[in-house]
Order: sequence, then structure tokens, then C-alpha cells
Amino acid sequence: MGQAQSGADAEVTLQNIQDLYRKYAAECPSGNLHLHEFKRIFGVSSSSSEEELAYLGIVFHSFDTNKDGKIDFMEFVAAVNLILRGKLEDKLKWSFKVYDRDGNGSLTRQEVRHIIKIINKIKKHEDPDLTGDVDNICERIFELVDKNHDDQISLEEFLEGAEKDPWVMEQLKLDIEPADWFINQMKKNP
Repeated sequence: MGQAQSGADAEVTLQNIQDLYRKYAAECPSGNLHLHEFKRIFGVSSSSSEEELAYLGIVFHSFDTNKDGKIDFMEFVAAVNLILRGKLEDKLKWSFKVYDRDGNGSLTRQEVRHIIKIINKIKKHEDPDLTGDVDNICERIFELVDKNHDDQISLEEFLEGAEKDPWVMEQLKLDIEPADWFINQMKKNP
């Protein structure tokens, strides 16, 4: 579940955007991508785990920048751009936004624990032998990242902590590995 830049080298051309728009219009005839369509696109069904459903909901809302409950084409293009061509810092800023559920610009232990718990359950579902205690992970993140010890992680602390420590980076970054899906969709015939 790394934020590898597998699609970062793919050149996005006007033709790619036109193809993407045709696919978007086919998937979203209303002109807006709703949460149920977003889940379907990423292969999440009602039989998916509660964690997968929650995670995709959080990701969906992070891309819904105007908070109207749907993703229009411009929001979709911005999301695709972040996924395919975004710099690591931009992806980390997006990760921070996902963690920051109340949108106040800082992360509490509860917010970090909530996302770590969801991700940990998804990882364990994929690999039952995976070990890792959510509370210990959360505490270690705060020990390493909360530099001013105010029990909150600012965006600056988040970025600095992720960039300085590979373990922290692995815990804080988010990736549902959609880059390959978008690349494959762009290559398919409309």
C-alpha cells in the first residue's frame, strides 16, 4: 500500500483527458460522481468489509472539495492529477486532509487512531498474518511527530515527520493504489 508513483511517468495529454471525460460521462451520466458510483468504480460492493466502505467514503469526501456530496468532473480531474502526477508532498497533504476529519488543521490521537485502525483492518484482511497494535502505532507516531508535545499534529509536523522517518512515512501515507486503475481506464477503448 505504498504511494509509489507508478503512474507519475505517464504523460497526460489532451486526448487522455478527452478519453477520461468520455469514461466519466459514461460512468456518471448525471455529470456528477456520487459515493455509490465511486465505490462501484473501485470495486467495493455491499459485501466488502466495513473498513473498506468507511475508507472509500473518507477518500470520496476528501476529493469532494466543495462539499456538495458529489464529485464533478473538475474535482475528478484534480483527483486523477494528484493520483497520477502528484508530488509526494501533495500526496502527504492529501493524506493529512483525510486524517483531519473535523478539518481544523491539526490531528488528534482519536483522528489518527481512527484512520490507522481502518487501514490496519484492511491490511489484515489482505494478510491475516500481519501484526501491529493500533494503539501502539498511534502512540509511536505521536512520539516521533508531535514535536511541540501539544497532543496534536500540525500539517508541518506531519510533513516533517513523514519525510524524516521511513516508518512514520509508511504509517501516515494513504494509498488505495488507484493509479494503476486510472492508467488502465485511460488505455481502454471508450
